[in-house]
Amino acid sequence: MSKQTKAAPAQTAGGKELSFEEALKKLEDIVESMESDGLPLETLLARFEEGTRLAKICQSKLSEAELKIQELETNASGDLTLKPATLADTADTAAAE
Repeated sequence: MSKQTKAAPAQTAGGKELSFEEALKKLEDIVESMESDGLPLETLLARFEEGTRLAKICQSKLSEAELKIQELETNASGDLTLKPATLADTADTAAAE
């Protein structure tokens, strides 16, 4: 019988959300283990579910970074500043177009 391992949660034990880099590393580890191990179906499904959660975390972090980049604007003195906005502001703007 194969040794079964549980998929790691998308958050650390303390409940702190993972950084993009941590989530991506865990996602890469899951993909590698799924490709190389002869895992039972139950374990594969658990890892797939965890991988999906990690992919959503990565996508969210990338969306936040993209929003910040789009909000950078040059002020009167030529310095780049971050214009305050939220993801909801962007959604409202996109809906209006």
